[in-house]
Amino acid sequence: MNRDTSTAHVPHFMTGDEWQIPTFALLRQDGTLHDGAAAPELSHDKALRIYHAMRFTRVLDERMLAAQRQGRLSFYLQCTGEEATVVGATAALQDDDMIMAQYREQGALAYRGFSIDEFMNQLFGNALDYGKGRQMPIHYGSAEHHYMTISSPLATQIPQAVGYAYGQKLDGEGRCTITFFGEGAASEGDFHAALNMASVHQVPVIFLCRNNGYAISTPTCEQFAADGIAPRAFGYRMHVIRVDGNDLLAVYQATLEARRLAVEDNKPVLIEAMTYRLAAHSSSDDPSGYRSQKEEAAWREKDPLARMRHWLERQGWWDDDEERRLEEQLRDEVLAAMKRAERQPPPPLASLVSDVYDEVPAALVEQLAALEAHVRRYPEEYPRGAAGLDGVAEPATGGQ
Repeated sequence: MNRDTSTAHVPHFMTGDEWQIPTFALLRQDGTLHDGAAAPELSHDKALRIYHAMRFTRVLDERMLAAQRQGRLSFYLQCTGEEATVVGATAALQDDDMIMAQYREQGALAYRGFSIDEFMNQLFGNALDYGKGRQMPIHYGSAEHHYMTISSPLATQIPQAVGYAYGQKLDGEGRCTITFFGEGAASEGDFHAALNMASVHQVPVIFLCRNNGYAISTPTCEQFAADGIAPRAFGYRMHVIRVDGNDLLAVYQATLEARRLAVEDNKPVLIEAMTYRLAAHSSSDDPSGYRSQKEEAAWREKDPLARMRHWLERQGWWDDDEERRLEEQLRDEVLAAMKRAERQPPPPLASLVSDVYDEVPAALVEQLAALEAHVRRYPEEYPRGAAGLDGVAEPATGGQ
């Protein structure tokens, strides 16, 4: 084993204050490149696919938060302000690379073609929801789009991504896994265990931390004393880059190179994207209690959608008329899909005990029968359609 055998004869303690990790940036807010910067190769079609996903995510967030406020939806989490980080990183991957998200990455699914109806079915937990209504809203999942179903417990997806990437390394098919998380999740032990495991086993995984300034209401200055999340990579001898998370081109290029390192060299990579959550943490949060309007206004001037739009306009690929048409189209499509999802029945009660056991245990069969009897006994409390009793199939019992 090769080790550095250099020694010192005078004690010298280091704190990390001797250096600071720079932030990689390409694009100014007005859509021009920084002096000396070169834009990554990005075709007209791909650039518009990226912008469409960003704009769709913003419209979806606006409409669904309004639906939650109207009492039509129980809960919602917005991606607003972080679209460039999420969509830019996803666009740099292959569409069959695995994504293990936290709960603010709807833009990744939008980029990969998850339909508006698929979004709405999950949000309303109806009979067409892939999760059969078992998850909270915004806990999406899609095998077709290589997007692992979201879990609510914080940071659990980070070590899971390492395990999945280890399998990809063994398969040798040139694929990687990316896992998204916030800087608050990086305070969990799962984060450190995952980075250590990834470096020890040299697996093709990209850790993308959205450093948006707050872990719900806790600012970064109360979370850690170090220079952000990026320096932690050095403790695990891992490649790392810090990037302007509101700069779509910078995020895209950084992730392209991270993917190359992961797939070609089996090197895990940590990306820290410096961004800001323009919205509340969730529909149940009030950010006015922990941050100022002046702070929010300063970050609104750095809106990633406006920055990307300005760049597209400078390429001659976009204009005001196209922006207006896209905005109207997306609003109409989202509202129509929401109405369709609301009209769908809920999942049948029998789905409560399916998909876990090959043969449903007798105890669960008994509990399901008791639940159905209870619902039928109090129909005024559990309307037949809402309870999902119509067309309930008897669960398989395996002769029990």
